[in-house]
Amino acid sequence: MQRGGKIAAVTALGSLVGSFPGAANPTLFQVPVFDVLKYGAVGDGKTLDTKAIQKAIDEAALTAKKARVLVPRGRKYLMGTIELKSNIDFHIEGDAELLVSTDKADYIGEAAVIAHKATNLTISGTGSINGRALEFMTHYDKEHEWWIPKDWRPRLFILTSCTNLDIRNITITKAPSWSVHMLGCENVMIDRIRIQNNLDVPNCDGIDPDHCRNVVIQNCHIVCGDDAIVIKATRQAENYGPSSNIRVRDCILETQDSGVKIGTETTQDIYDIKFERCKIITSCRGLTIQLRDEGSVYNIEFSDIQFLSRYHSDPWWGRGEAISFTAIPRTPSTKLGTIHDVLIKNVTGRSENSVRINGTKESIIKNITLKKVHITMDRWTAYPGNLFDNRPTTAYPAIEPHANPGYYFRFAENIVLQKCSITWGKNVPEYFSHAVEAHDVKNIQLKRFKGLAAHPGRDKPIVIQGQTR
Repeated sequence: MQRGGKIAAVTALGSLVGSFPGAANPTLFQVPVFDVLKYGAVGDGKTLDTKAIQKAIDEAALTAKKARVLVPRGRKYLMGTIELKSNIDFHIEGDAELLVSTDKADYIGEAAVIAHKATNLTISGTGSINGRALEFMTHYDKEHEWWIPKDWRPRLFILTSCTNLDIRNITITKAPSWSVHMLGCENVMIDRIRIQNNLDVPNCDGIDPDHCRNVVIQNCHIVCGDDAIVIKATRQAENYGPSSNIRVRDCILETQDSGVKIGTETTQDIYDIKFERCKIITSCRGLTIQLRDEGSVYNIEFSDIQFLSRYHSDPWWGRGEAISFTAIPRTPSTKLGTIHDVLIKNVTGRSENSVRINGTKESIIKNITLKKVHITMDRWTAYPGNLFDNRPTTAYPAIEPHANPGYYFRFAENIVLQKCSITWGKNVPEYFSHAVEAHDVKNIQLKRFKGLAAHPGRDKPIVIQGQTR
């Protein structure tokens, strides 16, 4: 990806080094280094080190070129909100751990690490940031199988309007809310980061590019309760523009919500997005597009993806759908955009519910091609089935009783299934039905499709009603 002029930031030895009280003379990196310990950080996990870390950041940002803010290994640094600045490499060294404060008074706004309009910002190192998720929860709800948050909990990263942003190798653990939220950022590389959140903590998304452009997310391993990688366009007072030209590749994902997702917030267009070569170990939906607002979603590709999708407890959105593309108005008065021009190819998975491409009268889904999509449907959890999940919406029923065919299409146009298949597993409940079912569609084509109905003696393999050409 073009890095937009991001400089290598090599500084000659001499007057710059030594001009600042915490600067060192690193022969390895040949850039000025601002060691947070030299600015007063203690690193004992008990003393609040926010001011010392921020002072190192602020002085590093005064240099003319790239400088490194060093968080040294072997210590735990208790912190509230820190603000990263332009032209720095914020380096969490070795096993160093940033430990977030549980006191709201130690925060500015709602995040532990923030940046605003920073350019040429790098966040690097093999250290970690610990969000202490369970300390921001009141209790575990056994009935619904998730933790209940306190009135306030921080996000870990909110990076706003940043350009030439590079995040590499760090580990995020136990986020109490969103892990990495990028709002209105451009020219972003996220490579080889690990996110290890609690699977039963709500809203602890992995990576959320929101109104972002020119983004690569690659080689990441993400474990989180909510959506693993989700591209959004949330409603904001400021116009941050669309989300576009985003590539997600070679990631391993584990979640109780969607593996890879677009939406639910779609207030501006989201387009030119590619998810490829990802493995979704477990999810409640494998591949997801949820259109609920006035923006449109188009020119999307999902390719070379393996997944498993299953039911979870009722509060979690999703009901084990293999693939779920829905265009449903958020409220009865919502002006809804459209989903169109989506390619799904070389996708294989095991699920407890259908491939579902479901528009509404308000918004027809158009130009969807599925090529070499192979699904095995089975039931192995004990949660209730025989339904589709429409949330979030007040315009339609949130949960819709419905039989589960292998592939389901409604209010759609120009649908192609090429060399696709459905296989039924060992446990086939009575509400598993046709191989393909379609209603209110225009021009659906099945080319070399393979699969029988779940109950061949009862149901036809292919049922297409209301088709026009």
